[in-house]
Amino acid sequence: MNTVTRLLIRWRQGDTAGRDELFQAVQHELHRIAYRYMQRERDGHLLQATALVNEAYLRLIDQPEANWQNRAHFFAISAHLMRQILVDHARGSAAHKRGGALLHLPLDEGLHLAPEKSKELLALDEALTALALVDRRKADVVELRYFGGLEVEEVAELLKVHPNTVIRDWRLAKAWLKRKIDTADRTAS
Repeated sequence: MNTVTRLLIRWRQGDTAGRDELFQAVQHELHRIAYRYMQRERDGHLLQATALVNEAYLRLIDQPEANWQNRAHFFAISAHLMRQILVDHARGSAAHKRGGALLHLPLDEGLHLAPEKSKELLALDEALTALALVDRRKADVVELRYFGGLEVEEVAELLKVHPNTVIRDWRLAKAWLKRKIDTADRTAS
C-alpha cells in the first residue's frame, strides 16, 4: 500500500493529522493537475493554479465522510472538484455579464478566465455532462485522463476495467465530444 493510500485511510478514520500529512504529500500532484486546467484556460500562472488547489482543498476537507478507495480515486475526485470550481466560476462570470450576481469563491483572486476560454470550458462541460447521460464510464475516462492527468493503467484500476477498454473509451469519447461541441457551435451561430 502506498503512502497516499495509507494517509487516506487514516483520514477516513478521523485522523486530522493524517489528512494534513496527506495534503503535504499530494500538494505537488494537485498543483500539476491545477496547472493543466489553467493552461487550458489561459496562459497558466502559478498563482492561478495555487488558488485552484486551495479552493479544491477547502472542498475536499469539507467531506469528512469521504470513502477514498485509493490514490487514483482521491486524484479523480480532486480533478473533478477543480473542474467544477472553474465551471462554477465561468457560469458566475457569464451571469454577471447578464446582470446577475457573481459567484463567490473564497480564494478566486487568481481565477480570471478569458471570456473565450470560459465559453470553451462551458461547452466542454455541457458536452461531458451529456456524454455522462449516454455513457457514464466514457465520461469518467475523459474526466480522469484529460482533467485528472491519470495514466491509462490508473484509470483502468479505478474503474475496474481492462486498460484496453480505457483506451477504446477514450478514443470514442473524444470523437463523441468533438461532434457534440461542433454541433452546438453550429446551432449557436
